[in-house]
Amino acid sequence: MDADNRRHGGHGRPASDIRPPDVYGRGEKYDIRLWRKSAYEFSKCGRQSSRNLVQWPLRIPCADKHVAQTQGRLHGFRTPETNKWTLITDDTAAMGGPHLKFDHQMCMDVEKNTIYVFGGKVLTSSQNVEDRALETSFSGLFAYHVPTNTWHKLRDDSTGSGPQDIRARIGHSMLFHEKSRLLYIFAGQRSKEYLTDFFTYNVDLDQVNILCDGQKTEVSAAGFTQRATIDPELNEIHVLSGSNKDKEKREDNVKNSFWIYDINQNKWSCIYHSDYGQQTSSKESNQEPCPRFAHQLVYDHVRKVHYLFGGNPGRPNCPKVRLDDFWSLQLCRPSKELLLRRCKHLVRQHCFREITFENPLSALKYLQTELADTVDHSNPDEEREFQLQASSLFQHPEANKDDTVAVTSLGEDCADVDFKFQLRTHLFDTIVEFFPDSMTQPKENLADLVFL
Repeated sequence: MDADNRRHGGHGRPASDIRPPDVYGRGEKYDIRLWRKSAYEFSKCGRQSSRNLVQWPLRIPCADKHVAQTQGRLHGFRTPETNKWTLITDDTAAMGGPHLKFDHQMCMDVEKNTIYVFGGKVLTSSQNVEDRALETSFSGLFAYHVPTNTWHKLRDDSTGSGPQDIRARIGHSMLFHEKSRLLYIFAGQRSKEYLTDFFTYNVDLDQVNILCDGQKTEVSAAGFTQRATIDPELNEIHVLSGSNKDKEKREDNVKNSFWIYDINQNKWSCIYHSDYGQQTSSKESNQEPCPRFAHQLVYDHVRKVHYLFGGNPGRPNCPKVRLDDFWSLQLCRPSKELLLRRCKHLVRQHCFREITFENPLSALKYLQTELADTVDHSNPDEEREFQLQASSLFQHPEANKDDTVAVTSLGEDCADVDFKFQLRTHLFDTIVEFFPDSMTQPKENLADLVFL
């Protein structure tokens, strides 16, 4: 993504705004406020319709089957205006760079004009297909200095588990933090093993730091073809997980999920997930992209917008279907004023319900003054909800009471507890969702924390 000139690959028709209902709180910093669909089309041919988006001036490596089947070729692409490729070298391995490979990752260090290349499966020179399967090898970490046209091997592929060992892989994510000078590498696949480790590599000090050894479960699911972006200003990594290219996975269990890694706090948070199966309606399919793999995701760090294009939905009944839809995703951070107003609204809404049971006339005055002050009347959803509050004034107190208890019941054990206590407990549980876990009571049952 060229954030300055707002250029990106792919194409699209005029966008149509689709705004799902806003979700408040949930203890997270973000709300997914808008999936915008710019174009939608299926490609039934066997070829992949999505292509890598031009993000850096160089791409490495690609194979020229008419010249050599095992040589890595390095091509440079100057600007979109010239529309011209320049061959830099026929064989990157002969210059000390990586051999011909695929499914690797690249990052550009703009400050030092260096490209970092990690992972990928190396293609061997064996002409026998069975021998190639037995000779599976993965590529390590390389650095290419653009001004001098030189390669330098930083790390070999390691099968060890030491603190400074790096296991090469395919299908992983690699991001470069230009301020901290760190490469962030996580997930991927090595042979039949799906990796969930997460580590950084300091490009200046040649040091590896393990952030997660793969044992924790608070990260995006292993084996899913994730796409990741980084925001150096916010110190955040964004990960979109979706479909698995493994055909043995059941399609009805696939879901989209969006994760954010807070670099400062070393914490993963799932801010959005949505089940998307065969029963998904056409209306729902227009509100968010379906799970997929072999797609591309880029990030405009200036406007804070993600762009998603193409991919393979991996549908067993339509194996040749390719996607040609184009989406944009915007994350909005709720302001302190918005959160404060929302909390006030919840508290006053609860007070209104309690007053309704005892004095409907006072409740009407409270509705028109105190509760009305916490409503954004320009928001159609909030205004509609506010107008419906008046209907509770005309309900029988016992019926209102029974309905409220049924909606906010905390379980059969609380059936005999006063309904006001249940309402206030539910209100408390709702408000604490706006706060981080460190400032709230434990979510687990205290009895489970006692070892007998």
